[in-house]
Amino acid sequence: MRKMKAMVGIMMAAMVAMAARVAPLHASTMDDRIESSARESYIFKTYLTGDDIKIQSKDGAVTLTGTVFEESHKTLASETVEGLPGTKSVDNKLEYKGSMSAANSDAWIKEKVKFTLMFHRKTNTIDRKISVQDGIVTLAGAAENIAQKDLAAVYVKDVEGVKSVVNELTVSNTAKKTHKKAIEKIDDASITAQVKIMLLFHSSTSLHNTKVKTDNGAVTLSGKATNAAEKDLATKFVEDIRGVKSVKNELSVE
Repeated sequence: MRKMKAMVGIMMAAMVAMAARVAPLHASTMDDRIESSARESYIFKTYLTGDDIKIQSKDGAVTLTGTVFEESHKTLASETVEGLPGTKSVDNKLEYKGSMSAANSDAWIKEKVKFTLMFHRKTNTIDRKISVQDGIVTLAGAAENIAQKDLAAVYVKDVEGVKSVVNELTVSNTAKKTHKKAIEKIDDASITAQVKIMLLFHSSTSLHNTKVKTDNGAVTLSGKATNAAEKDLATKFVEDIRGVKSVKNELSVE
């Protein structure tokens, strides 16, 4: 009996020791996966390629360090990493070396307009030139057709801080068509980041307490909307985000 108890004790000790070794190994594997997934994400490989961003994960707590060349890239990086499986928290220590733009300054509005047009698949092929003066946005360049030109103005007019839009886009049948690709494979974390930032930038949806979840391109929105019209508008905006396959709008109307 004593020998049996001793053997059981030894086995239990061995199991505890093995579990202690396996746990750090599992955490290390998860952290490696988070860091690798961030670097390979659509956002990092498309929009953040020129930035010096270092990603370090420890037990799911991610720290971002380094520098970015545009203010909005700090938020892009953080939102993308936050949406990766296994991420528990994100400590964003990224630094922007330029002068910080005041809220709704012309420089900040220009950034929001630029990303709004890029994130929406119906407007991202526009060969655009954006200028902002006292909240008045001027769009120049070439659109593929009149519908795309008009839609660009609609999207830009709804960007928070924009007072009016001067649409000087010309229509060209060859505009950007030669640069179109097959349907892009965009990871869920990158889709979630685009959706969250787009909802924040648009004045019609910026005040919503919206939670975004993406599963294989299918986006679910939850939280609160001010009214039914804004709830519907959120669906229309999200449906046009690059990589989104479908939208389930579970926003409740206050």
